[in-house]
Amino acid sequence: MASITSLSQLDPNGTYSYADYLTWKFEQALEVIKGKIFPMSGPSRIHQKISWQLSGTFFNHFKQQRCEAYAAPFDVRLYDKKKSQKADKDIFTVVQPDLCVICDLAKLDDRGCLGAPDLIVEILSPGNSTREMKIKKELYAESGVKEYWIVDYNHETLTQFSMEEDGNFGRPLIFTSEEPVPSVIFPDFILNLIELFPVPPAQD
Repeated sequence: MASITSLSQLDPNGTYSYADYLTWKFEQALEVIKGKIFPMSGPSRIHQKISWQLSGTFFNHFKQQRCEAYAAPFDVRLYDKKKSQKADKDIFTVVQPDLCVICDLAKLDDRGCLGAPDLIVEILSPGNSTREMKIKKELYAESGVKEYWIVDYNHETLTQFSMEEDGNFGRPLIFTSEEPVPSVIFPDFILNLIELFPVPPAQD
């Protein structure tokens, strides 16, 4: 089999596993969601600034706790919970959330996280809004993510989804820049949005 050294060598309509993902030898960042490839564009400066601020907040809060927080690039492998096998060839989703918190440390290995993080944060960019708002929301609910935040720096809002007893995300809560955001699953963790949006929205 020929070595895959360019994104153009992949079939946009093909189906790929995590085992395939490990063999690719190109620098273009991408995610695989249910076997389909989703190329990722480079983050803007404001995106990275918010990610840095969130990373510092998460580090300070979780450094004395059992849970661990990670920022992208960090591979999270999600698998069909109905199947017991977790071999690379049986995993068809690998994503790179902007930030995630994992409390079951048995899910962590040298390649990232195998299984659903407890909390995932995605920061919207001009090219990924549809993916984060629909495709990833459904994916994270199916995979068992307990809490999901979507940060929209252009509108200075944070949308919060949390898992309900039926295994689905409930109605979203939307917080504006001057409101504190209390985590649902970490009651002692509150994010002050006014500290997260100290700069004007990007114009790109």
